[in-house]
Amino acid sequence: MSHATSAPSRNGNAYIVMQGVDKTFHTPAGDFVALKGIDTGFHESEFVSVVGKSGCGKSTLVNMLTGIDRPSAGEVLVSGVNIHRLGESAMARWRGQHMGIVFQFYQLLPALSILENILLPMDLSGVIPLGERHDRAMRLLKMVGLEAQADDMPMAVSGGQQQSAAIARALSNDPPIILADEPTGNLDSRAAETVFEVFEDLAEQGKTIIMVTHDDTLAARANRIIRLADGEIVSDTYQQARKQDHVQTQVA
Repeated sequence: MSHATSAPSRNGNAYIVMQGVDKTFHTPAGDFVALKGIDTGFHESEFVSVVGKSGCGKSTLVNMLTGIDRPSAGEVLVSGVNIHRLGESAMARWRGQHMGIVFQFYQLLPALSILENILLPMDLSGVIPLGERHDRAMRLLKMVGLEAQADDMPMAVSGGQQQSAAIARALSNDPPIILADEPTGNLDSRAAETVFEVFEDLAEQGKTIIMVTHDDTLAARANRIIRLADGEIVSDTYQQARKQDHVQTQVA
């Protein structure tokens, strides 16, 4: 059985560092403080679950890491780069090379086949040589169990398969960081399990996985859990590896 332990400060040598990050949204109804003084770091090969009630700031935290939202105060450093000092075009290029993003509602392009959806990020970024892109896309689809569906359109496959395709797309340019915002929120338990196992494998391969989830059972299988409430980190715990325990339970 795994035991949670209090998380030490890990900002010093962290791959991703959030320092004093605040975020306030100005709305017609008044100011809404989404994040307050976030100080934390993420290391390579970590699988981190970010949990908390609706409206606690989980998605805003992830959006700070992707550059989709900019902090009202504080900074986000990734491998020493202050990402929010980049211009929009530089940010887009940087994101394409360093981050894969998986959304709750898949966001596959419906007019493109599954394979074409995987190829598109490679075509846009130019990171992967042209002659290698098709083979790489097929390897990624095989990894998530979708090789046979490569030529299918997104609406012709199940929700779980669409989310698996979205994970393959996020890996197109071999980014070191995978950010997932409620990736299992619209899936049944079997499909959610498949998606989660892919994330576990990716973390073992050295990817940094940061996943927002409302599912405490799945979150407990990550090796670190950050819990937010009212825009603040209220707990940050590390756990022993859970994957082997889960596999043994399944076999038994």
